[in-house]
Amino acid sequence: MDGDESGIVKLVSKEGDTFEVPIQIAKLSNLVVTTLGGDDDTHDHDNTDEEPIEIPLPNVRTQVLAKVIEYCTHFSAEPMTPITTPLKSTRIDEIVQEWYADFVDVDQIMLFELVTAANFMDIKALLDLTCLAVSVLIKGKSAEEIRRIFNISNNFSGEEDEIRNNTEMATAGNS
Repeated sequence: MDGDESGIVKLVSKEGDTFEVPIQIAKLSNLVVTTLGGDDDTHDHDNTDEEPIEIPLPNVRTQVLAKVIEYCTHFSAEPMTPITTPLKSTRIDEIVQEWYADFVDVDQIMLFELVTAANFMDIKALLDLTCLAVSVLIKGKSAEEIRRIFNISNNFSGEEDEIRNNTEMATAGNS
């Protein structure tokens, strides 16, 4: 029996706030698995006699870490339906369970921070879900709207912009 599945690990946010999380849930993050020493049994983290290991997450704000832990806890009880491509719908609630659709129904800043946290913590299912939400967010948007969403400046010179606009008009005329 794997002794490290019953212990606790402390996840520490960017602001220094600590969350005590069951190792079994925290191990949805490959960063946690790697930090704890992988899956071998030589690292016994059954924390009955020792202090839980602290894992600093300097790229993850407290509010975002709380959402990540909420996701991992729910995922442990009810795994998310795998997201397959091509997508069968542009509605998230038609691709994954309602709880997961509601989970990513957050403001844009939180959504982007969840993408970053899922990537940093190496939680594939959460990264898939948050990237799905971003793809739904930008689907059907113009290049200008996408630049605004991602805060990307338009680096075209006046002449390049004119060429791009002429190309778009010519292409639209051939449709």
